[in-house]
Amino acid sequence: MSIKFSATDNAPAVLAAAETFVADAMEDLVGAIAAVRQGNLTEAKAAVLAVRDLKQAFYGLMEERNRVEKLRKQVAGDVGTGSLDLDAARDEIGRRLACLRDASPG
Repeated sequence: MSIKFSATDNAPAVLAAAETFVADAMEDLVGAIAAVRQGNLTEAKAAVLAVRDLKQAFYGLMEERNRVEKLRKQVAGDVGTGSLDLDAARDEIGRRLACLRDASPG
């Protein structure tokens, strides 16, 4: 199965759902930690579960973001190498300045 979308589309709904799940897991973790700090040690187990859920949600979110980025790159095609060639840019600027000097009325 392949997923196709155009470069102008927003991120798929699964990415938004993963972000929501991470936010919910974070809220659960904060609540459990606050309860433990107030002396409610029965919430310690909930805190451990919240940490596990947050970790799973985070990894899921990162996987979805990587998939979306990979698909966007496939849609856009290869755009550059991802790095700047400063030597080539300097040479091009020098070439253009030389052309401007040659074209000036001296």
